[in-house]
This record gives sequence, C-alpha cells and structure tokens, in this order.
Amino acid sequence: MENNKIEEIVAAVNAVEEKKSHKKLYKILAVIGGLVVVSAIAYLVYRLLTPDYMEDFDDDFEDEFDDEFFDDEDDADDKTEAEA
Repeated sequence: MENNKIEEIVAAVNAVEEKKSHKKLYKILAVIGGLVVVSAIAYLVYRLLTPDYMEDFDDDFEDEFDDEFFDDEDDADDKTEAEA
C-alpha cells in the first residue's frame, strides 16, 4: 500500500513538472513570436517611409545614356556623308 502511495506522489510530481516545462516553453515561444512580429512591423514601416532613391538614379542614367547613344550615331552619319 505504501508503495502505491509513493508511486502516485511521484506520478503527480512528474505531471506538475511537465506542465511547468510546457509553460516555460510557451512563454519562450511567445516572446520570440512577439519579437518577430515587432521586427516585421518596424521593417515594413521603414520600407514605407524611406524614399526610393534608385528610381531617380535610374531615370537620370537612362536619359544620359540615350542622348549619348544618339549623338554617336549622328556623328557617324555625318562622317560617312562627308566621306562620300
């Protein structure tokens, strides 16, 4: 009889320990999840509020490239006409 009571007490203590370990795990996962959510929101706000400088750069670069390309063609056409 005494053996059964000891086994019941040990089983009850083990059950309580398992519940405590699960609570710790849930708390740790909740903290990590909260950090991920806050980080994602901060990143999205940053992306929304930061201007896109590359858009302006690309436009300027394309305009200059196109002008130079056509200038070279005009010079080449002038040279061939002058030689003829």
